[in-house]
Amino acid sequence: MARRKVANPLALVVLAELLAEPMHPYEIGRRLKEHDHDSTVKYNRGSLYMVVEQLKKAGFIAERETVRDTQRPERTVYALTGAGRDELYAWLRELLAQPQEEYPRFGVALSLLVVLDPAEATALLGERLEALTAQIAEIRETVRGATEQGVMWVFLVEDEYELATLDTECRFVTRLMESLQRPDYIRQWQQMMGSRQ
Repeated sequence: MARRKVANPLALVVLAELLAEPMHPYEIGRRLKEHDHDSTVKYNRGSLYMVVEQLKKAGFIAERETVRDTQRPERTVYALTGAGRDELYAWLRELLAQPQEEYPRFGVALSLLVVLDPAEATALLGERLEALTAQIAEIRETVRGATEQGVMWVFLVEDEYELATLDTECRFVTRLMESLQRPDYIRQWQQMMGSRQ
């Protein structure tokens, strides 16, 4: 796995947006929202401008021109450099081909699950299951609507990935809830936790 000069995933999205055409950070931010990248990459206006500056220092983008109209302050338009184009393709290829370790917060909670009373843990996981089910319904509705409007499937692939991930998590949570309710687990948990009190 290559060591990146700018490793923030927002940088990859900015490079991809600049592949289409040169633009200023405000326009990049508008397009990120328009293309629904704010659902896959966390950012705010400050972090976007910081990433643009990092990409500039790394030589992946360059100032093209400064524009000003009478109603707005000056805006610097940035363009992708040859090095930026190479970085975009290399980074994207790496992310698609090589699984990387991620550290989801749910994994942390699962590693500490034994701390909670099995009944409480089951109830909390039930709440999670309801939230996941609602999220799945919302995404499916979004995909259905976009498909009916003629959006090409490749532009919905991240939604399909999220649906597959959420469906898998629902099945996992359901099985976990069943395991937490087994009398042998409850008995073992009571013995283990009773010795700690």
